[in-house]
Amino acid sequence: MKYDTITFDITDDIATVTLNRPEVMNALNTQMRAEITDAVLEGGKSARVVVLTGAGKSFCSGQDLGDRATAANLDLERTLRDEYVPMLRAIYDCPVPTISAVNGAAAGAGANLALAADVVIATESAFFLQAFTRIGLIPDAGGTYYLPRQMGLAKAMGAALFADKITARQADDWGMIYEAVADASFADHWNSRALHLAKGPTAAYQRVKQSIRSAFDNDLETQLALEARLQGECGKTRDFKEGVMAFLEKRPAQYEGR
Repeated sequence: MKYDTITFDITDDIATVTLNRPEVMNALNTQMRAEITDAVLEGGKSARVVVLTGAGKSFCSGQDLGDRATAANLDLERTLRDEYVPMLRAIYDCPVPTISAVNGAAAGAGANLALAADVVIATESAFFLQAFTRIGLIPDAGGTYYLPRQMGLAKAMGAALFADKITARQADDWGMIYEAVADASFADHWNSRALHLAKGPTAAYQRVKQSIRSAFDNDLETQLALEARLQGECGKTRDFKEGVMAFLEKRPAQYEGR
């Protein structure tokens, strides 16, 4: 696919998907959603970590509502079902770790796009805003799924009802994101995090994602059985053998991702 609303780059096994409509704060339109979906799918096949970030001063301002006439005639159910769901599933089902590097404002569907990644790293000047009730809507783009899981029911309900800005530091303190980083070191920091994952045991990472996500639905016995099965699979990988040898030989492991 030719990309017009995003840029896509693979360097050092890191696939970087940059939302690139800075003139509208990287608002999501039909074309951008399709391009993000395609790029994430490609990154999952060709790289060992996928990073989502934004061009300019914003990460993503959410759904592009266009002009008044366009907004009034939006079929939101169809848009969510046919355009958002494939994009969110591509991120959720990605076989390699995903990072949202939130470089600025993340509002509405843009906030929940960020939360769809495995790890969210935000610059301290960024903020998250569940803006939906300001225009008579409910959180979408996965917001009703991710928010209570990542920040608890009380905080999720308040964020959705009041539509208050949540600073990156608050989001970090509340468990909504992994970390908030000083603006000056943000780019170097998320790139370092991505490099760490790109050089790591990819097969184990895939099973980490599967096991932790399953914990919300499993009882203890089922979860312990799942752990045992997935750990058995990890134990048969080349990366496990390399990790053990590197530990015994007191050297850095050289993982192949298999």
